[in-house]
Amino acid sequence: MAFGEVTVIPVNGHGPEDVVVDDQGRIYTGVDDGRILRVSPDGKRIDVLGDTGGRPLGLEFFGDDLLICDAKAGLLTMPLAGGAITTLATSAVGLDFVFCNNAAVAADGTVYFTDSSRRFGIEKWRDDLIEQTGGGRLLRRTPDGKIDQLADGFQFANGVALPPDESYVAVAETGAYRVSRFWLTGDKAGTRDYLVDDLWGYPDNISTGSDGLIWITVASPKVPALSLVQKLPAPLRAGVRALPTALQPAPARECGVRGVTADGKQVHELRGEIDGFHVLVGVRERAGKLYFGSLEDNAIAVTSV
Repeated sequence: MAFGEVTVIPVNGHGPEDVVVDDQGRIYTGVDDGRILRVSPDGKRIDVLGDTGGRPLGLEFFGDDLLICDAKAGLLTMPLAGGAITTLATSAVGLDFVFCNNAAVAADGTVYFTDSSRRFGIEKWRDDLIEQTGGGRLLRRTPDGKIDQLADGFQFANGVALPPDESYVAVAETGAYRVSRFWLTGDKAGTRDYLVDDLWGYPDNISTGSDGLIWITVASPKVPALSLVQKLPAPLRAGVRALPTALQPAPARECGVRGVTADGKQVHELRGEIDGFHVLVGVRERAGKLYFGSLEDNAIAVTSV
């Protein structure tokens, strides 16, 4: 169904990519100049809580801290009240992070997070989609600080979420139009399958709502020009990558979100264009409201389920 009434809230910063919402309705986000912002429910007050010096993407509450996946600076934390940034990790299993992207935090404090590509950083995210490198990784940081790699080979590993029973980790594969599952418990532990396959567009961040559903963003419908470029010989793909960004395949204005159960059954789907808002890449559900982040706009958006 189409989006209903949507409130667009300017945030005085470009690209508020992900959002989390506290019990007072305040919205936390990060923008592309490195600042971490806290926005009042009515949007009239914006506090600058810190600056990563990089490009903050995925955010999660982490005890009294905010966990930050920074595409350039790695896995970070910062006090929720604001203050100094602490670096938790910049590499894992012998490989530096190229594109630390999104995370989910388990009840025991274990962090599951993605490194989207082994070749291309955030400035060249389009290049990874063109080349279909399959270099995305799913990593795990245990409460004692140890980090291991659970799985790799993802097509642009992006959003991460845990179902309420924490039986698996869901990972959005932007380049493959699907959300995969890596099983943590039961007979399937250590194996992978799909929570949702063949989405109508490119999934980005995902999150588990207060309603127990896993919410999946779709930043844009599939772009036919990109699908065509992906099939070209390597030298021609490289030629497309060398073009100015304005001449490369680009996201459309249409966007959407889908809420699914832990077994992938669709419960909600909103899809369409939002005035003053596009490239919807972040979603949080809290008490019947949806909060959206954007890769390209200077605002966040709020609507009802």
